[in-house]
Amino acid sequence: MALLIVLIALAFLMIAAYRGHSVILFAPVAALGAVLFTDPALVAPMFSGLFMDRMVGFLQLYFPVFLLGAVFGKLIELSGFSRAIVSATIGAVGRERAILAIVLVCALLTYGGVSLFVVVFAVYPFAAELFRQAAIPKRLIPGAIALGAFTFTMDSLPGTPQIQNIIPTAFFHTTTWAAPWLGSIGAVFILVLGLAYLDWQRHRAASAGEGYGSDLRNEPEPFAGDRLVHPLVAVLPLVAVGVVNGVLTVLIPQLYSPTLSFVPTVVGQAKPVVQEVSKLAAIWAVEGALLSGIACVLAFAWRPVLKRFADGSRAAVGGALLASMNTASEYGFGAVIAALPGFRVVADALRAIPNPLVNEAVSVTALAGITGSASGGLSIALAAMAGTFVHNAQAAGIPMEVLHRVAAMASGGMDTLPQNGAVITLLAVTGLTHRQSYRDIFAITVIKTAAVFVVIAVYSLTGLV
Repeated sequence: MALLIVLIALAFLMIAAYRGHSVILFAPVAALGAVLFTDPALVAPMFSGLFMDRMVGFLQLYFPVFLLGAVFGKLIELSGFSRAIVSATIGAVGRERAILAIVLVCALLTYGGVSLFVVVFAVYPFAAELFRQAAIPKRLIPGAIALGAFTFTMDSLPGTPQIQNIIPTAFFHTTTWAAPWLGSIGAVFILVLGLAYLDWQRHRAASAGEGYGSDLRNEPEPFAGDRLVHPLVAVLPLVAVGVVNGVLTVLIPQLYSPTLSFVPTVVGQAKPVVQEVSKLAAIWAVEGALLSGIACVLAFAWRPVLKRFADGSRAAVGGALLASMNTASEYGFGAVIAALPGFRVVADALRAIPNPLVNEAVSVTALAGITGSASGGLSIALAAMAGTFVHNAQAAGIPMEVLHRVAAMASGGMDTLPQNGAVITLLAVTGLTHRQSYRDIFAITVIKTAAVFVVIAVYSLTGLV
């Protein structure tokens, strides 16, 4: 019965998301409904002491990353840099390879540090125009954007500044560059199979005589083109983010001791504030990198940016709030579910998996699916089981870098179920529904999940890190 309650809560949240309801509202409803049927007396304590505590804790750590990423992405858009990057990419691969062009643009922006949510807003107008001219069904746009932004550049490629690649650093004391060979192999696997799937769908649609579509919603104005900055200049902020992230990742641990304590006031008996630098270094590195990217955009395009900065920054802040609140609310949902007896049934079954890496991968991707959030599921899994993962890995002689990469990649596996905040945002922006486009997103999800086990197999057979 306990397990059934957990499954019903998950199904309820998935259905609510599938029907277009806000997960910020329905995540606590689903979580507390599960508590109500388990122990009614714990509804209020669970809400205040667990749901809100975990939700606020997530925002405390990661909201600055969401905010800076959103502002950076908006400045890339306002400056015209995103248009220049898209135009250059299209020129390089050709309009007949529209899907590849959009995937590459999304990958470049995401790996450069732009928030996944911001990438959706920035790329969609160009994807719509390109797909319309190439007579590719609009319903394939979410799959293409998901492949470019939600998969290999999110957590597979070493050094990516996305949150999913940052969270494991605090638990395994690694860097975002952990296991570069394994991450690169997984990224190639995802990219090749994902492109093959989307191209197969494009050919099927063409054979059936299906074009771009009609009676569509949220259609952007066709891209007419204007004077664009040179693409090498446009890509400089993205390069700056990547380089500064790498430099700060090395420098911050050298500049600070593992634990830093300071007194916030000169007068009085204030308690000292203690910061575990070893757990925060990767987050600080990404924040510094995004600030450098913002400064780079302003240095090259401050005039066009300044004209629309007020409206653009408000939109960026709103997007960051929505994205972070979606994820934080799902994190609170997962934390409550993890405290219920039904979750212990799931956890015990997962612990029975003998291989340490398979155990970690299945645990993380299962919790990412339950919470509908890669970062939320990853945080919950590592908070609850990191000690067990580390102990088992050390006993088997597995480096912490491999644990990091497997955990990060697994978080981006089954996380994109219908209630996922990024999926909901992607479909809303493109004016499509779950019924029209979720099948392709789920196919990419299956490929992404399979890549984790490919990486585990490569490590087991070769010892490559």
